[in-house]
Amino acid sequence: MSTDPWGRVDDDGTVYVRTAEGERAVGSWQAGEPEEALAYFHRKFDELAGQVQLLEQRMRETDLAPAQAEASIAKLREAVAGAHAVGDLGSLEQRLTALSELVGRRREELRAAREQARTQARETKERIVAEAERIAEEATHWKSGGERLRQLIEEWKAAERIDRATEATLWKRLSAARTAFAKRRKAYFSSLDEQRDAVRTAKERIVGEAETLAASTDWTGTAAAYRELMRQWKAAGRASRDVEDELWARFKGAQDQFFQARSAAFAERDASFAANAEVKEALLTEAERLLPVTDVRSARGALRGILERWEAAGPVPRDMRDRLEGGLRKVDDAVRRAEDQEWKRTNPEARARAQDTVNQLRRSIDQLETRLAKAQTAGRDKDVKETEEAIAARRSWLLEAERTLAEFS
Repeated sequence: MSTDPWGRVDDDGTVYVRTAEGERAVGSWQAGEPEEALAYFHRKFDELAGQVQLLEQRMRETDLAPAQAEASIAKLREAVAGAHAVGDLGSLEQRLTALSELVGRRREELRAAREQARTQARETKERIVAEAERIAEEATHWKSGGERLRQLIEEWKAAERIDRATEATLWKRLSAARTAFAKRRKAYFSSLDEQRDAVRTAKERIVGEAETLAASTDWTGTAAAYRELMRQWKAAGRASRDVEDELWARFKGAQDQFFQARSAAFAERDASFAANAEVKEALLTEAERLLPVTDVRSARGALRGILERWEAAGPVPRDMRDRLEGGLRKVDDAVRRAEDQEWKRTNPEARARAQDTVNQLRRSIDQLETRLAKAQTAGRDKDVKETEEAIAARRSWLLEAERTLAEFS
């Protein structure tokens, strides 16, 4: 008989393995020495130990599923329990038990990870639904709002699934938010279409009036009418882009036609007034040579003659009128101041000069009023305006002249 720490061979060739529960026969050996028998059954043990070690390695180095690992452990545990091998079978049992405990911990970790993932997924989907509901209730940028809702749907699909009841409830809210947003957007554009239709109607009326006025030669009145139409256009709001562009092109075309015709008429008129301006330029130069006034009587007489020729010269271009009229007024003011000083010395003469000035201005106003009546009859609005301005200026002069004359009375 030969012995071993983990087994023995009996005289009849029976091979036993020693376990914590006692000896157990694992086979018989009749072909040789007991040591050979034990070596053979040791190799059987080594094979089992290698399988256990391989499973340990897989569990350390791979993400072996708990269920698969548990099945492998059970299979090896069964193999160890009935193994025809000699060795420390108890240590293999302990190693398999340690693996079972590891599987249990890993299963608990996976369960906790799944629970955490479900919690995060629920939080993610609750956030998605809350944002979708805010968009449905508050958004007014329809394009970006619709795009964001589509992104939220993709985020929902990418998130982990949660328990069926919560998933269904949240999905129902998300779907309702999308529907509410679509209805609100549809209602907005429907009302916008109504507003744009009203704007289009208003602007079509404005354009119609503008086109009616395009051929007018009432330069002053029609220019004012176009300013009013432009104010109405701005106040009306905006129609759809294509309608707005088409109506604006018509409106601007009518407006440009009128103002281009007016500019051409003014240019033609100003050209005809150029000769008058040359005469008045010369008269203004002649009047300015009266300054400083040294002889009041001769200065007033000379200025009276200049005024007569000034009135006879006729109107001048608008861009020159203020400068010429202003220059002549300065000379007249200087002569009047000199007359005031002279009046202090010679009352009768000053009164006569004042009377002459009043008479001269009255005649000038009468002539201008006659010219004004003719311009009004002929419908020459520009001439009407200029003559009215000249009358107003002379009435101002007349008022001052009459005030001076009154001082002599």
